[in-house]
Amino acid sequence: MGIISMIIVGFIVGLLARALMPGDQKLGIIMTIILGIVGSIVAGYLGGALGFYEPGEGAGWIGSIVGAIIVLFVVGFIAKKR
Repeated sequence: MGIISMIIVGFIVGLLARALMPGDQKLGIIMTIILGIVGSIVAGYLGGALGFYEPGEGAGWIGSIVGAIIVLFVVGFIAKKR
């Protein structure tokens, strides 16, 4: 059940991050799920480094969305460099 919930939460977080980030992101459903999951991981590490989360504690919804927006920004920046 953990994997299914991670996929569903990743999808929701990815959709919200894509909706909040200005611009046109050409991502399919699989990449949106991966975006949400990676955003949650980024938020967990960043929040832990800044002292928002304890070690092993997962990032919250808002932190996950912010992490996914950061990932979208970095990917968009790298794609423009090419």
